[in-house]
Amino acid sequence: MSGHSQFKNIMYRKGAQDAKKAKIFSKLAREITVAVKESGTDPESNMRLRSALLSARSENMPKDNIDRAVKKALGNDVGADYQNVRYEGYGPGGVAIIVEGLTDNKNRTASDIRSAFAKFGGSLGETNSVSFQFNHAGLVSYDKKTASEEQMFEAIVEVGGEDLICDENFEIICSPERLSSVRDNLIKKFGDPLEAKITWLPKNTVAVDGDVAKSLFKLIEALEDNDDVQSVTANYEVPEGFTL
Repeated sequence: MSGHSQFKNIMYRKGAQDAKKAKIFSKLAREITVAVKESGTDPESNMRLRSALLSARSENMPKDNIDRAVKKALGNDVGADYQNVRYEGYGPGGVAIIVEGLTDNKNRTASDIRSAFAKFGGSLGETNSVSFQFNHAGLVSYDKKTASEEQMFEAIVEVGGEDLICDENFEIICSPERLSSVRDNLIKKFGDPLEAKITWLPKNTVAVDGDVAKSLFKLIEALEDNDDVQSVTANYEVPEGFTL
């Protein structure tokens, strides 16, 4: 490969990474704006804002971006009038999917989400059509370098957490009502987490493999790529060693 071709490939990868980072910042800014409009600018009393700021810091979001999102909420910007939306449906293989978002145009978002489900072999359902297959829970995530598994387990017992999942990161599970308390007490012990949020945890999982898994991942990627989508949760599992 020539030096020029290598340079082009490097610049392409950098461009793709920059675009991905910009999309993450945009979604975080929208969450900050909504949090401020809902409950004000004090993260001590505004749990949603505090969680959004933690996520922003973990993604190294520039302070200027954060300040703009706050000012947008405090101003009379019509574009700051986002609404919380949730969509539920089934993906390939009967995998249950919950999509949560923030939008200033419900009709546009609903149409986009429905099209994505249809394109990749899924079907959009009614509200509550799949959420019964999940538990609503608080989640606080830490890098595994933060502490040993034993230290983290002892800490979550002490602060009122309910479970510890050791995957790519430490994921501390608690009731939604206790998220603020658990998060704040863990911060005193270990510093800021990677994230702290209310999420959906599947009660059971659906095994997928091969072409079904590939179609499912394309659907999830399309949903996550939508500017109005904040999170996508699905109850699938793939066999160990599976690759696309």
